[in-house]
Amino acid sequence: MVRAHDAPSGWSYPFSCCSNLDCRPVATKAISEKPQGYVINITGEVVPYADKRIRVSPDGEFHWCSVAGKDSSRTLCLFVPPHSY
Repeated sequence: MVRAHDAPSGWSYPFSCCSNLDCRPVATKAISEKPQGYVINITGEVVPYADKRIRVSPDGEFHWCSVAGKDSSRTLCLFVPPHSY
């Protein structure tokens, strides 16, 4: 059975986002919210708010899944905390 790996808080990253090494929690300051979408600060990549790669984070923290888990690669999925407004 193929399984994705687990976030530190215990939930499993979906296989569509992760191949056992692509996802990890990131600090809130690693992601910015701009009018055009979420910005991955280390790469400058913008992930539009309506992008299917955006997921609600089950633990209320940011988690970034990038190709091969590298800080210089493109985003596969971005788990974001739910907005409280």
